[in-house]
Amino acid sequence: MTTNQFIIEQVSPFDVPTTVEKIIEAAGKKDWQNPATHNLQQSLAKSGKTVRPVQVVEICKPAFSGQMLEKNHERIVSVMMPCRISVYEKEDGKTYVALLDMSALSAGMPETVIEAIQGATNDSFEIVKLVIHP
Repeated sequence: MTTNQFIIEQVSPFDVPTTVEKIIEAAGKKDWQNPATHNLQQSLAKSGKTVRPVQVVEICKPAFSGQMLEKNHERIVSVMMPCRISVYEKEDGKTYVALLDMSALSAGMPETVIEAIQGATNDSFEIVKLVIHP
């Protein structure tokens, strides 16, 4: 596992499509929705760029997002939504999963936002753990 202050990266035992599928499935079991999945390799190919497989899975849990968006002065945190999990292949041929430790970004925010971000972060980490450490 590679980590810095804000981004956690872990190796997946599966290829990119399978990892993405399993993340979406695990998220659904924890009552998270998948509003979109972005295939960046495919998008960049349309512009003539060739990159290794990379997909970004968006997940959203209304219990957390609703808590963060209820008050006008807290809606600014919508820039951090929905939660995203990146799945990509590196030159070593391995598949990696990366996600933000959003709780590390929540210092100084209103308490309700901190609680929602911490809950979302914990759930996101648990979803990834279920997939890469079955």
